[in-house]
Amino acid sequence: MKLTIAGGGGFRVPQVLDVLSRHDSVFQITDVTLYDVSTMRMGVIENVIHGLYSDRPDLPNITTTTDLGEAVEGADFVFSAMRVGGTDGRVRDERVALENRIIGQETIGPGGQAYALRTLPEAMRLAEAVRDRAPGAWVINFTNPAGIITQAMRTVLGRRVIGICDTPIGLMRKACAAIDVDPADVDFDYVGLNHLGWLRSLEVDGEDRLPQIIASDDLLDRIEEARILGFDWVRALGMLPNEYLFYYYYGRESVARIVESKQTRGEFLRDQQARFYEDAARSPEDAARLWEEAHGEREATYMAESRAEEDRAGRRTEDLGGGYQEVAFSIMKAIVRGEPATMILNVANEDGPDGLLVPGLSAEAVVEVPCTVDGSGVHPHKVAPLTGPEFGLVSTVKAAEERLLDAYFNADADAAWQAMAAHPLVDSISVARDILNGYLADESLQQVLGTNEA
Repeated sequence: MKLTIAGGGGFRVPQVLDVLSRHDSVFQITDVTLYDVSTMRMGVIENVIHGLYSDRPDLPNITTTTDLGEAVEGADFVFSAMRVGGTDGRVRDERVALENRIIGQETIGPGGQAYALRTLPEAMRLAEAVRDRAPGAWVINFTNPAGIITQAMRTVLGRRVIGICDTPIGLMRKACAAIDVDPADVDFDYVGLNHLGWLRSLEVDGEDRLPQIIASDDLLDRIEEARILGFDWVRALGMLPNEYLFYYYYGRESVARIVESKQTRGEFLRDQQARFYEDAARSPEDAARLWEEAHGEREATYMAESRAEEDRAGRRTEDLGGGYQEVAFSIMKAIVRGEPATMILNVANEDGPDGLLVPGLSAEAVVEVPCTVDGSGVHPHKVAPLTGPEFGLVSTVKAAEERLLDAYFNADADAAWQAMAAHPLVDSISVARDILNGYLADESLQQVLGTNEA
């Protein structure tokens, strides 16, 4: 079987090959094609992979290409892991928002919206290439902001594109670890959007154990999300929030902490990855060691503005088998072997077992819910109704996402302005206009929104 990775020069690609080449792999990906616009980055990553895993008999054959059609031709699975505009684009997304005292983060608020607009043309090009060259392939979308990108790609590929994230299943597994139960033995309810959701029940033998967790300081202290967001707030909610809700629940604090930092997250990654790729290209024999050192530093600084110092060193879902690569592997395994597996995925609202998964949102809206995956595809679970402030927040953010998709598909700058102004973290239409104008200094966004008169 063939796997194509779009964004094949990306820093996290070796983690995918780690999973695929383990001796206990239960199905065989024989060929992996890395597709990227940078031959240098792909070469470095290929050296890292061989340096780390060359002694594994199940390491797939690896090829690289800058030709998208060639990359996806005959693929069984396609991973979309692109960063269009690179880390320089991410820095611009962050800084333009922060200059206007609005959160600058790659998936939250205007920064995420700008990232989506820059990425959508390439995501759609990938979707069309898969449709034309590998119509039987499943596309697993890692590319952020995952909900928006997945929703757009579904207009071409329908249910054969699945959005994934590691944070929701990681939250569920951490809750299970707190009470020492196997995740395979629980039924749970989780609902929301990508980077905006809540774990609302955790049933073991028919008993919901989540209230027990929420009532106990000792049990909550074992769950990073509870430490980040505060035990009192978790108890007020009566549920466990995704870690990214920090940016909504602590909006002022988020902006203040990032502004006070020496670097934004994007600036840190821009500088770190530039050093890594340059050093690894210059010393191919050291590529694996350099990658491991950079990876450890990268993980320890993830979402640093939300974490106490003692929480940064040993993070996070990957320790519980919930990294992106593990989620993607579980999807492929379930589809290939036909053995049902439960995970939390980004799927269309209309794909519910008996109607809309989240009534009040559009049928096309991509939402994040528990699903069973098997040989016939992805089957979302019915979830309890989403109500109250949580529904209000989800519906507002989804409306902003869908207005942004209107802006992309119609090349409409006014719709992009409306999308940014509608986001709950933006408190002024004039600020939204200033932010959009800042992003339009990027010629690629001018082309997307039809403001480039050249």
